[in-house]
Amino acid sequence: MIRRHITSQCWRRLKNCSIHHYYSTLSSDFQHQNLISLLQSCDQICQTARIHCLMVKTGLDRIPFPLSKLLAQVSMQDIDYANSIFKQIKSPNLYMFNTMLRGHSISTDPGNTLLLFNRMRAENHSLDFDQFTFISVLKSSSSLLEIRAGLGVHADILKSGFGSVLNVMNALLHFYCVCGMIKDARQLFDELGLRKDLVSWNTLMGGYLCVKEYAFVLDLFKLLCLDSFGVGVTTILSVVSAVGQLLNVSMGEAIHVFCFKVGFLSNVNVVAALISMYGKHGRMQSARRIFDEIDVKSDVVLWNCLIDGYARTDLLEEAMKLLRLMKDNGIRPNSSTVAGLLSACSASGALGIGEYVHGYAKEEQLPLDAVLGTAIVNMYAKSGLLDKAVDVFNRLEFKDVKSWTAMISGCGMHGQAGHAVTLFRRMEEEGVVPNEVTFLTVMNACSHGGLMREGLSCFRKMVKAYQLMPKIEHYGCMIDLLGRAGLLEEAYELIKGLPVERDATAWRALLRACRVYGNVKLAERVKEELRGISENHAADSLSLAGAYVAAGMVADQRYEMETAWKGAGYSKIDLPF
Repeated sequence: MIRRHITSQCWRRLKNCSIHHYYSTLSSDFQHQNLISLLQSCDQICQTARIHCLMVKTGLDRIPFPLSKLLAQVSMQDIDYANSIFKQIKSPNLYMFNTMLRGHSISTDPGNTLLLFNRMRAENHSLDFDQFTFISVLKSSSSLLEIRAGLGVHADILKSGFGSVLNVMNALLHFYCVCGMIKDARQLFDELGLRKDLVSWNTLMGGYLCVKEYAFVLDLFKLLCLDSFGVGVTTILSVVSAVGQLLNVSMGEAIHVFCFKVGFLSNVNVVAALISMYGKHGRMQSARRIFDEIDVKSDVVLWNCLIDGYARTDLLEEAMKLLRLMKDNGIRPNSSTVAGLLSACSASGALGIGEYVHGYAKEEQLPLDAVLGTAIVNMYAKSGLLDKAVDVFNRLEFKDVKSWTAMISGCGMHGQAGHAVTLFRRMEEEGVVPNEVTFLTVMNACSHGGLMREGLSCFRKMVKAYQLMPKIEHYGCMIDLLGRAGLLEEAYELIKGLPVERDATAWRALLRACRVYGNVKLAERVKEELRGISENHAADSLSLAGAYVAAGMVADQRYEMETAWKGAGYSKIDLPF
């Protein structure tokens, strides 16, 4: 019965196989000597399925070695088919388990890697894991941001004695970096000592980039050069990206010279990164010079970086010229080509150019994907054309979290807080997971729309349901929301209980609310809190004075005003006469 089941799985994948006749000519005495070469030549699942059928016919499916090779091939092509084979194996060996772990780790559902790994631990006590087991599980833990699972694997690695295997430790380092646990990653990196290789360095640099610790990327690069390690393209890309974010012009020029000396300017990715870096520095002449010096400009990424640089520096006319030049040179644009331009149009209010770019995208028949659609929605919403933004949003086949956030933001900007909340709920119903920006956007809409209950609900959901750590901006929004509703004491307690470092922004939002409601006692306490964090600004005294006025305490208001003016600064210059 098992063989009948497997055979049916084979033939199900042979329905539309164009090489069916070719494989039917293979001799019936098919042997496993030529199995590996045949499997390696299969680039379609139906071809592999045909070999599977022949293995069943000749009995090779009962021999562990050829069965393992078949499983390895199928797991890379069709993980569901591989599962159907794997489930029929009574006593799978470690190679078979590792094959399935690897297959699941690169599939659309890497969570099955963790399920299978847990099954291995529960049912196969005599099975000793190896480095390939841990690498696949760590890869899936990284993809899913499964911190608890990854920490458990780290413990298993140490127990199993694989802490000295560099490939395993690099996979563990990648896990910590991807999950944002950069201090743990750095500790692990330092513990590697002389065992670390270029992959270790590149992984940690990438980790610092992820958490926006750009200065540490440059520090690592300097250490790397001192240790006489060979520098690769991945290293340079991380360094150029960090320099671009730090806006360090002199360092940018030094990296450019370094790339020239070591011969990296022949790599299109490095050139694109340098163009992007100069664009972020506002040095478009340098960016254009690099672009013009390239002999072959067939890669759309190069054009995109330069167009984005012009758009970023508000040189929209230059960006439009380049867009037309791109068309004249026969370079087909993609969604990223126009997305940066549209974002610049949103920021500068250049609706006319934005509409032209939208028309250009239609003319070039660019697919309305999430990147392009989000940029168009943003442009129309920020330009005051909410109806057009809604129309584009509704025509998007695939909406990612950025698309939903852009539309929610648009509704909030146009005073439609109720629609923003409705969109947020629709987003959840469609299975899209909101991020910190989404929550900030919908909470802002609730604050300005006076939807206190909905705003508080979103805040609780952010913390409890999605386990996201609120930042000072989220707390500021909640304080504003409570303040507008007159719940000033609740807002005060919220600030005092902040798990993040308190700054003047939150206190000043509450102080303004105290002025509106004339809550003098609380306003005085807030003023003291501001003094306690070395924040003593004349505007704070004016806000407190406003609270006195609202409460009818005119004498106190006059005193506070006098104090505010006494605290005002002045400048002195010497005149030449």
